[in-house]
Amino acid sequence: MSSGQIALLGAIAGFTIYLGLPIGRLRNPAPKLRAGLNALAIGILVFLVWDVLSHAWEPTDKALSDKHWGTAAGGGVVLAVGLGVGLVGLVYYDRWNARRRAAADPEGKRSAASLAMMIAVGIGLHNFAEGLAIGNSAAQGEISLAVLLIIGFGLHNATEGFGIVAPLAAEGTRPSWGSLALLGLIGGGPTFAGTLIGQHLVNDYLSIAFLALAAGSILYVVIELLAVARRAALKELTTWMILAGIMAGFVTDAIVTAGGA
Repeated sequence: MSSGQIALLGAIAGFTIYLGLPIGRLRNPAPKLRAGLNALAIGILVFLVWDVLSHAWEPTDKALSDKHWGTAAGGGVVLAVGLGVGLVGLVYYDRWNARRRAAADPEGKRSAASLAMMIAVGIGLHNFAEGLAIGNSAAQGEISLAVLLIIGFGLHNATEGFGIVAPLAAEGTRPSWGSLALLGLIGGGPTFAGTLIGQHLVNDYLSIAFLALAAGSILYVVIELLAVARRAALKELTTWMILAGIMAGFVTDAIVTAGGA
């Protein structure tokens, strides 16, 4: 697969965020539709966390087997720091965002639009790390992992569109199509940019860092989506769709591996 094709797929993974944004213009979206898509994303992301972390740990595991203690220690530290930044960093961003929200005027169209913009910026930051992971995996020759990352991130970016427009829906504000286009570019565009940059940075430590950042951000999203699933109170649908998502991850991995990618 050429670098141009990887870049194109990275762009698709980022801009699937537009699939969720039009929900902001629906006055009464079907609860089962939102719950089902949310649960499907959780299942695929659970599989993706395992797959990404297993690849991130692989260089350290090999160094331990070869008794290269310094390399192993370095890889372990990079993994721990990257995972921590990707996961905990978004927690602190949420805290900062909550303070901004409390300080802002809670009424009116403008406050809802400002909050939606801040959410889009936060999503864009961690989508950049995901793009780096995609590009670096491809540059390392891990095309199978890169494709899985593209599929997984593409699905979860589609669900992130719901999160961006949620404040607007809560305020009863219907955003214009132009506003949705801008929010999608801010939230999804960094995935494409990260894919381009990541393809030119080939290094074991960088690869571990990018994968760990992506894993941390995925874990954070899973936590948030689980909270949404609990509020939906559709336990049977949620459970089946999570299972379907996990199995979809394994099936995709099997197909890509069997295809020799």
